[in-house]
Amino acid sequence: MVDPGLLEILVCPESKVPVRLADEALLDRVNHSVSEGTLSNRGGDPVREPLEAGLVREGDDRLYPVRDGIPVMLIDEAIDLDRPA
Repeated sequence: MVDPGLLEILVCPESKVPVRLADEALLDRVNHSVSEGTLSNRGGDPVREPLEAGLVREGDDRLYPVRDGIPVMLIDEAIDLDRPA
């Protein structure tokens, strides 16, 4: 998972608001969309691999994936949560 000390200092690279770990229900919803092939990131690329974890910015509208325990804090890799899958 993500180191708690790192989580305290991470912010959304676009809005600079804090992020928190996504809960299990949200990850399940996102991974369901991944398995159906209906999810893409902000860069327009399909998300093909299930997420082990994610970081959600304040407002719960954007999720940054965590891959191999490393947060991917790139705007184009973010997943919009308020956009229909």
